[in-house]
Amino acid sequence: GLITSGEIEPLIIVGIYNTGEHRLNEYTPAPKAEQGQGGHADDYGRMLVEELKPFIDHPYKTLPGVAHTAMGGSSLGGLLTMHLGLRYPTTFSRLAVLSPSVWWDERVILRDVDALPGKLPIRIWLDAGTAEGVDTLANLRALRDALVAKGWTIGDDLAYLEAQGGEHNEQSWGARVDRVLTFLFPSTRPALHAP
Repeated sequence: GLITSGEIEPLIIVGIYNTGEHRLNEYTPAPKAEQGQGGHADDYGRMLVEELKPFIDHPYKTLPGVAHTAMGGSSLGGLLTMHLGLRYPTTFSRLAVLSPSVWWDERVILRDVDALPGKLPIRIWLDAGTAEGVDTLANLRALRDALVAKGWTIGDDLAYLEAQGGEHNEQSWGARVDRVLTFLFPSTRPALHAP
């Protein structure tokens, strides 16, 4: 894999299954009146930072510092990742933001980026597929442009990809995961060799 070939640093990935019907509430930073739900992303963030991360860091051999801690998600999970990354830059320094639901609450995430006093020390992977629709790509480009306006640099601390033919599904996101991990956790070690 990527670790044994020396392409990325060794890492631990913790997958958090979504709660189905409560996903809209937990993953969104602001409520939508017409949806009748949403707006509990900050509660979800507190759970991650104050409960889950310490639960993982305690028994496992992690590098718990911000320099080694990432978060990622797709769709509403991408929106959540971007939102919480801005809220917790002392916890997460690497974000994988795949096909984010930028449209939520009249593009509230763009207003959040615009409100930043300046660039945060966060490395961001940002993408969507070209088959996800014109509106998705327009929103993705707006988020990219907002980040660049705050000081992120494409090719340095911001990776930006419009994946040719990529759709809004796990198969498309999975096809990009190698590139995501290689950007977020580039190796500084030689390849590991099997005995």
